[in-house]
Amino acid sequence: MSRPSAEPIGRQLARTAKLLTRAFEQELALAGGSLPTWLILLSLKSRSWRTQRELAEALGIEGPTLTHHLTVLERAGLVTRTRDPDNRRVQRMDLTDAGDAAFHRLRRAASRFDQRLRSGLDDGEIQHLRELLAQLLSNVTGDEASADERPAKGVAAS
Repeated sequence: MSRPSAEPIGRQLARTAKLLTRAFEQELALAGGSLPTWLILLSLKSRSWRTQRELAEALGIEGPTLTHHLTVLERAGLVTRTRDPDNRRVQRMDLTDAGDAAFHRLRRAASRFDQRLRSGLDDGEIQHLRELLAQLLSNVTGDEASADERPAKGVAAS
């Protein structure tokens, strides 16, 4: 059996994703945060969640894992959790002023990282990359890429 002439695309993508995630986590750490902290603060800043379960599902993590992270953030004074007066089993989650400041600090770090990541790529290349990633996802899931992820008519894929 002959050796492949190039690294399989899935392996290259997985290796790249792992290295990018590690670099992003380092950028967030320099700003005093972590990836879970960033994702939770971003989600809480973006919208109001009715339950922790909904937030956990949106983040793609298990409920107990979210509870652990929220406890850490609450102890750090970044979030508050209060019981819903209409349903005592439900806790509402809100950012504190310190949490809002942490969100903005981490947003600046995320923005710097995104700029670094985009370095040397123009808008067309970024859009093409998005389309290619959407196609790879579609190839794996069987879901057709959404209209905004498909190449525009008349645009040749290269």
